[in-house]
Amino acid sequence: MDFRERPGGRPAMLKGKDMRFRTFLIGTILAAAVCAPAAADTLETAMTRLAETELKLWIRHPTIVDAIRAQNIRSRTLTLDEILALDRQWRAETISVSKPMIQALMANALSSFLTQKKRTGDGLYTEIFVMDNKGLNVGQSDVTSDYWQGDEEMWQKTFLVGRGAIHIGPTQRDKSTRVLQSQLTLPVPDPVTGTAIGAITFGIDVSRLAR
Repeated sequence: MDFRERPGGRPAMLKGKDMRFRTFLIGTILAAAVCAPAAADTLETAMTRLAETELKLWIRHPTIVDAIRAQNIRSRTLTLDEILALDRQWRAETISVSKPMIQALMANALSSFLTQKKRTGDGLYTEIFVMDNKGLNVGQSDVTSDYWQGDEEMWQKTFLVGRGAIHIGPTQRDKSTRVLQSQLTLPVPDPVTGTAIGAITFGIDVSRLAR
C-alpha cells in the first residue's frame, strides 16, 4: 500500500487515480532520462556526418582559402594587445550607429560568398563565419557579437588541433529567432599541405538537420 499524510497526522491510502498518475509520472521521468543521451548521440552523429560529407567538400573553396591566406599575412605581426583593441572596437560598433570596421568586413568577397551559402542552405545554416590563424574574423554571413574568437573553445579545439578536428557546441535556443541551434566548427586546411590555416563555424538549425 502507498500512504500519504492526512492533515490531522494520520496516513491515508492513495486513491487508484492518484496511484495511476504517480506511476505515469515516474515512467515519464525515467523515459526522459533514458532517451536524453540517445537524442544527444543522434544529434552529434548527424552533425558529424554533415561535417565529414557536405561541409568538408566546400570549405576548401578558393574564396575561403584565399581570404584566410591573405588575412594571415596581414595579421601576422599583430600583438595580443592589438587584437584585443580590435575586438573592443568591433564590440563597440555592434551597438553604434557608425560601423566602419563591421561594414568593411561584411562587404568583402568572403562575406558575400558565405551569405550566399547560407541563403541556399534551405534554412539549415543560421550563420557561417570564418576565422584566421589568430582567431580573428575573416568573413561572415551575419554580424557576430565579437571579432576575436581565439579565446573560444570552437577555435582552440579545431584550428589548434588541426586535421580531422570537429567541435560541436551545446544546443541552445536563439533569444531573438527562437530557433534551436548548435555551432559546428572545423579547421580549414591548406589544400596542398593539409595544415590548418584557419577555422570555420556553422550555426546549425537542429530541427532542419533532423529532417
